[in-house]
Amino acid sequence: MNKFNYKTCIGEIWIAEENNKIVHVAFSEINGIKNETPLIIETFKQLNEYFIGERTNFNVPLSLDGTLFQTKVWNELMKIPYGQIVSYKYIAEKIGNPNASRAVGLANNKNKIAIIVPCHRVIGSNKKLVGYAGGLDIKKYLINLEQKYKK
Repeated sequence: MNKFNYKTCIGEIWIAEENNKIVHVAFSEINGIKNETPLIIETFKQLNEYFIGERTNFNVPLSLDGTLFQTKVWNELMKIPYGQIVSYKYIAEKIGNPNASRAVGLANNKNKIAIIVPCHRVIGSNKKLVGYAGGLDIKKYLINLEQKYKK
């Protein structure tokens, strides 16, 4: 697995690829060989465009490696429109398992592709920010960023 790290407006981000697919976008160092590949460079370019409000969707190949339930959750996350937030309960209902809010939260916690698989767009049904790998400050920043640039 190839990885490379970059400084961004929200701090350091690590991007990794394997077999020509992005496998990680993380806020802390990940395992792999430090090697800046064309796909990693393209992913960083798209993330920068996102950070300045020029990109609302990503188009890099992803490898979502998880259980069937986790991949259902992550695929549903990618359907949440830019600038919108939903609850864990909403995602549980969308995947046909309305009593699985907590399990949806656990699947979000296992999401290895931050920002691109937008688990930051999911909040508690009480409208409170809960859990984010990069910390709640970054989650709030990303939500506010999308609100600012939402068309």
